[in-house]
Amino acid sequence: MALDIRTILSAVESHALTSGHFVTVNGHEPMSPPTSGITAAVWVEQIGPARGSSGLVSTTARLALFVRLYSSLVQQEPDAIDPDLMTALDTLMAAYSGDFKLGGIVREVDLLGHHGDPLSARAGYLAEAGSEYRVMTITLPLIVNDLWDQEA
Repeated sequence: MALDIRTILSAVESHALTSGHFVTVNGHEPMSPPTSGITAAVWVEQIGPARGSSGLVSTTARLALFVRLYSSLVQQEPDAIDPDLMTALDTLMAAYSGDFKLGGIVREVDLLGHHGDPLSARAGYLAEAGSEYRVMTITLPLIVNDLWDQEA
């Protein structure tokens, strides 16, 4: 079986967009700040075997995605930036903590870190293209069953 990364990324992007919290959701890390509202971006952070989950015939993989939420520091009242970002973050984290299997494309979210780093988010700031963003970066670890055949 081959990794269908385009389908996985598209599903995560579509899910975020349909949450109603984002002006746009990119499939790459943007190079310019959002001009209004909150934007999100999804990209691959890491991939490798899911320790303790692979069989003797095929390897189950842990695919970690970054889902980063962006808000410009100059677009709105400063006291509203973190609450707005946290509201969007909370919606995504609740979905990822629930039955988030992307329509059966993945086995599960590695919620508690059984196979590596768990589902988590980190707040920070990012300066790019002469502008500053407030960001929340989610590590979304997905477990994909039977991805690579193993030799006997």
